[in-house]
Amino acid sequence: MKRPLQILLWSCSVLFTLTSCSEKGTTTTPPAKQVLRVVTTTGMVADLVRAVGGNHVQVSNIIGEGIDPHLYKPNRDDIAQFLTADLVFYNGLLLEGKMGQVLEQVAATKPVIAVTETIPSDQLIYPDDSDDHPDPHVWLDPQIWLQCTSPVVMALVEAQPHNATEFIANSSEYIKTAAELYSYGTKSIQSIPPNNRLLITSHDAFNYFGRAFDIEVLGVQGISTESEAGLTDIEQLVDVIVSRKIPAVFIESSVPPRSVEALIEGAKARGHDVAIGGELFTDAMGPTGTYEGTWPGMIDHDVTTVTRALGGIAPERGLDNMLTQRNEKVDPE
Repeated sequence: MKRPLQILLWSCSVLFTLTSCSEKGTTTTPPAKQVLRVVTTTGMVADLVRAVGGNHVQVSNIIGEGIDPHLYKPNRDDIAQFLTADLVFYNGLLLEGKMGQVLEQVAATKPVIAVTETIPSDQLIYPDDSDDHPDPHVWLDPQIWLQCTSPVVMALVEAQPHNATEFIANSSEYIKTAAELYSYGTKSIQSIPPNNRLLITSHDAFNYFGRAFDIEVLGVQGISTESEAGLTDIEQLVDVIVSRKIPAVFIESSVPPRSVEALIEGAKARGHDVAIGGELFTDAMGPTGTYEGTWPGMIDHDVTTVTRALGGIAPERGLDNMLTQRNEKVDPE
């Protein structure tokens, strides 16, 4: 995995490549349309495109806050948005499973770009229960997510070569932000007492987060919320919680909390009180218009919430004192 120095070297290489491409394309006649109409599938992808595209893109996002992309089915309005867009960006790696066929059809008429398309396969995670499909939750590792800037910049530069310098500069800032979040996450998570360094959530979405910040992760369900948690799965997790005296487990904003509530009840029946450590953002970001409604705010919130609930050291309002939500564990009712 890339460390901070390697991140900077990698980003410089990407920016050099993109700059070279833009210089070759500067003779292209600028399109009449000065603002590109872009449609994205998830909030994380929308945030990335807005950050890189700046004032030159108008982004409409399909899957909003608190909605599970694994289960989302596109409707007639969604399809109309895709068909009228100049560019379409999506996560890929089968995250938008039920939307895949629609995206394939749209790709016959306009650019449809998976932001994960340039991530090397050896940096992807293939869980045991995934049928050899990679885990799609790459945005939860800042080191991986910064690599998704490259397909976005390349597509925007191709569409508007006269704005290439600005797109490249914007992507550079986004890469710096990702590197800062990685450093903050590493320092914060490693302050958690070793025995408590276990993140238990509704579904197995935190594999990349766990690898990036060196924390063990367990989910009640698999990487897709289409799978159902069985009684055996819950009992096994309760065993772990009780034996290690884990202080907190976590719910997710886009997944019903019933499976985590079952863990809390099971642990209590065996004499161990475990708190709800907070609500984490996994498959969807926070409320629109808030810091948590951006990708940096999402990562800042998750790192800060996990750290504080499991006994580590992190400021209550996160890396830059911008978090709007309280980050304290809650005793179950």
